[in-house]
Amino acid sequence: MAASSCRRSRMPVDRGFNFTHHIRQLCADLVERTPELSHIQLDRVAIRFCQARKAVRHGVQASLTPLRFAEGQLTSRRRGRTWAVERLYDASGCEMLYLLSFYLPRFLERSFEEKLTTVVHELWHISPRFDGDVRRHIGRCYAHSHSQKQYDSLVRQLAVKWLSLKPPENIYDFLRLSFSQLERDHGRIFGQKIPTPKLIRAS
Repeated sequence: MAASSCRRSRMPVDRGFNFTHHIRQLCADLVERTPELSHIQLDRVAIRFCQARKAVRHGVQASLTPLRFAEGQLTSRRRGRTWAVERLYDASGCEMLYLLSFYLPRFLERSFEEKLTTVVHELWHISPRFDGDVRRHIGRCYAHSHSQKQYDSLVRQLAVKWLSLKPPENIYDFLRLSFSQLERDHGRIFGQKIPTPKLIRAS
């Protein structure tokens, strides 16, 4: 695979816990150590946190938004009209192919195992072709295959395999803490917020 031309800029120094910086470091180590995720060019994956509307544990913890259509196409024909996804660029002008979102405080209220598995779950959605589309399985339920249970089992195995490789604890130890515990230790939690790209009329 050709090396990406995009490079991450240095994170600004700020007081508090930079959630998106730490979750990106975790994702980078997962990608580096896990052959099944090695196709991911993380510098073309935008990572953000979103404020959950309700302070409850249930609901969406994280999501992956593909910024291309099937097979990496820039446009899609629907109901007689052609649509495109609004293009997303980072501060250096590098175009993003995916948007990875974490919903706080909800995501941080789960167990360590659930949080780590959730991160792997979302990364596994990224197409092996890394073309801006999701990994597509055969059948109508193309995102999670015909068996959600089987999909969940697979990503749990990948998470356990990664831990068995002994990554540095400072990469993932923040996952052991809840939102309030991180707030207590660091004063505040902050990170990158990115508006959701819109579907726009191409013709």
